[in-house]
Order: sequence, then C-alpha cells, then structure tokens
Amino acid sequence: MASGKPRILIEIAYDDWAQKYLRSLPPEHFMEATGQSKQREITLESLALLKVRRPEVQVFNELLVQYPRPGERKPGQVVPDNMVVLSNEPPRVRSGFNLPLEKAKPFWVLEYVSNSNKRKDYEDNFEKYEKELKVPYFLLFYPDSQDKTLYRHTGKKYVSVKPNNQGRCAIPELDLEVALLDEWVRYWYKGKLLPLPADLQRELDSTMRELSELRHRLDRTERELAELRTLVAQHAPRHNNHSKSKKSES
Repeated sequence: MASGKPRILIEIAYDDWAQKYLRSLPPEHFMEATGQSKQREITLESLALLKVRRPEVQVFNELLVQYPRPGERKPGQVVPDNMVVLSNEPPRVRSGFNLPLEKAKPFWVLEYVSNSNKRKDYEDNFEKYEKELKVPYFLLFYPDSQDKTLYRHTGKKYVSVKPNNQGRCAIPELDLEVALLDEWVRYWYKGKLLPLPADLQRELDSTMRELSELRHRLDRTERELAELRTLVAQHAPRHNNHSKSKKSES
C-alpha cells in the first residue's frame, strides 16, 4: 500500500481488504472454547478498571489489525483476542485498526489458546507481532494447560518476562503485573489485585450488611439515650423539690 496516497483512498482500500478478510474466515474462527471466553471476560473486566486509573489505555476485543507490508499491495492482517493501545485520542476504528490511519500502534496483544479449539494460526500470529508489528508486549495463555508467558520486545525479538518476588510479570509502563490466580490470568495495578465484578459485588454486599448492623446499633443507642433522658427528666423535679424543702426548713 503506497504511503503517498490520499488518506481517504487508503481508508477505502483498507475497508475493502477488511471485508475480504471477513468473508475468508472459516467457521471455526467464530467458535470459542469456554476457557478462551472466560479469560477474555476477565481481561476486559480488569482492564476496564485500569482504564479508570489510566485514561490513555484503550482496550479492543477481536479487532482486525491491518498494516502495510513492504513491496506488497495487500496489507498484513491479524486479529488478537485482546489488544491494548496507549493513546489519549480516540482511534479511527471502523472495519479495523489500520496502522497508516492511526496515531498510536498496538502496545500489548493478548492471545488465549485452547488445545481443543485452535481458532487461529498462533505461530503465524507470533511472527506478525514479533517481526512485522514489533508489539512491545505479548501475552500468550493456554487455559487448558495453565501455561502463561508474557513476552517483551527488545527491538529485535521477544524475550519472556521473568516473574518478580511475588511471582508476577511486570509491565512497568502501565504499573501493571500479570500472574495466574485460581487458574486464570489476573492483573495487579500498583501491587493491588484488580477485582472482578463478582468480587466488587461481594464487597458491596458485605459493606451493606455492616451498614445495616451499624444502623441497628445506632437505633438501639438512640432509644437508650431517649430512655435515659426520660429518667433524668423524671428525677430532676423530685430533686429540685427536695432541695427547696430543705431550704425552707432552714
């Protein structure tokens, strides 16, 4: 794809290539194993919380990435299970993430592989991420075998990120760490585990129970105070009358 073409022509051409790619996909591409689906759900829920803290984090799901290949008319194409782009500006995404039209490149790609349902050519994808796109980080996770590897690009190739003392692999640019927890890849931001909706709901339920108990204790305390005020008010007149009678006798 010639870089000297007007932007609108590049956009039209890439949209056309995206439609051809969609029509070429085999049926198994649209079938996802339970483990892949569950991990995708966890990733999206966790990174949604990361985005609250880091607004430049943009997360995409099964989005076609298209990029120019030297000497070729057809662009390179790859669809990560999830992808993270760092940008404070919204992407120009329509039918795909077209690199010549975007201001930011993929920062992190994530793939979840089921041994029983390999929807993609993951070896081919690895080559594209490493050699053609040079994506800074790549997470590869096999839910069936609990095999997780986070790769970091050195500028020449991918190397695996070694776990720290907590057993987590760090992405310093995001203050983020990844590790396996209860059979799934989970995410820590500045050392704190990013909770899932179920975790947040349990915390909310627990907080509501505590508030309810505090409310009952407050009501009980207010009733006891009211009873005490009544006793004090009843005792005060007798005490005043007794004091007056002593004064009159004297």
